[in-house]
Amino acid sequence: MVFASFSAANPLKVYILAGQSNMEGHAKLSSFDHIGMDPKTAPILKEMRGASGEPVELEDVWITYRTGKEEDQPGVGKLTAGFGARRVSTEDGGKIGPEFTFGIYTRKLVNKPILIIKTAWGGKSINTDFRPPSAGPYQFNKKQLETFKKQGKDIAKMKAERNAKVGHYYRMMMDHVRSVLNDPGKVHPGYNAEDGYELGGFVWFQGWNDMVDSGTYPDRGNKGGYDKYSEVMAHFIRDVRRELKSPKLPFVIGVMGAGGPTDLYGPRQKRYKNTHQYFRDSMAAPASLPEFKGNVTAVLTEKYWDLELDAVDQKRGELRSKEKELKEEGLSKKEISNQLKGIEAKLFTARDRELLKGITNADYHYKGSAKIMAQIGKAFAEALEGFKK
Repeated sequence: MVFASFSAANPLKVYILAGQSNMEGHAKLSSFDHIGMDPKTAPILKEMRGASGEPVELEDVWITYRTGKEEDQPGVGKLTAGFGARRVSTEDGGKIGPEFTFGIYTRKLVNKPILIIKTAWGGKSINTDFRPPSAGPYQFNKKQLETFKKQGKDIAKMKAERNAKVGHYYRMMMDHVRSVLNDPGKVHPGYNAEDGYELGGFVWFQGWNDMVDSGTYPDRGNKGGYDKYSEVMAHFIRDVRRELKSPKLPFVIGVMGAGGPTDLYGPRQKRYKNTHQYFRDSMAAPASLPEFKGNVTAVLTEKYWDLELDAVDQKRGELRSKEKELKEEGLSKKEISNQLKGIEAKLFTARDRELLKGITNADYHYKGSAKIMAQIGKAFAEALEGFKK
């Protein structure tokens, strides 16, 4: 899809997207059709596809994506689908993260050339991997030290090993951002050095590895158990702004919402309810600090969880449980297959079977749902532009 050219004397608008696996994005393109099954999100799908039905390619929005191995070169190109999770930065992984609809809707909201700098690596924490400089070294807590002592571990060695990892991905992130900003023209062909660039905002979407880290957060099952996350997140915002010389850089915290609103959790999720909610509260907390008033906001991604997908996924879980039972009964493969076909016919409606195509990954990756990820990207774009109102 080709858009009209921008007028002259427009600075390049730059946005930075960073985080772990959900910022990478694990929604396969095969889940796109599901977006159109809901009248509320069908308009988003129309923005994501061109007249031929293929994902749009935005002529005026470019992206540079740093992921994968340390030695990989960043992926660069016009924004389109495929800039989600990648094993190699330069190779299309057939997935999207928030970046696709973030770029689409930012393009609609901002009448300037756009460059997205994306840096994301799965399985990373802010307490160690993305730990910012002003947060200081990682400090093992009393419970961790007692455990190490009982296990006969060399505590000095463990401290050294942990702190050798501290901030590694923060530095990789900032190195990539700085290298791009040193010469944006290497990435965006529409960049005009005379017009320069302006930073439009930073989006942080991370959290899973901290949420499940009972070592760093020994009281995570209690209110305030994740206060350390809030503290480090605040340091992160300050340090990014300091390094980019942008003290009021608009900042969005994408609050982990896999599983949906905790007040809607069912029996299988009930034991995680408090932990998940306490963590979400701590992620969002920095946005309430007086120093960040008016320029940091938290987007609750739980709002975009799909309950209909959840329901059909539970049916699929029931079918798998039944298959396990039949195997334990010693039935032959043919007998199991015949029984499962009968159960499946009763369990799933025609719509259910279409819905299942919208699930391409696990719950912690928002089911690999393009519908969920597309709404999150749109929400991030609108949150940043909302600072202007």
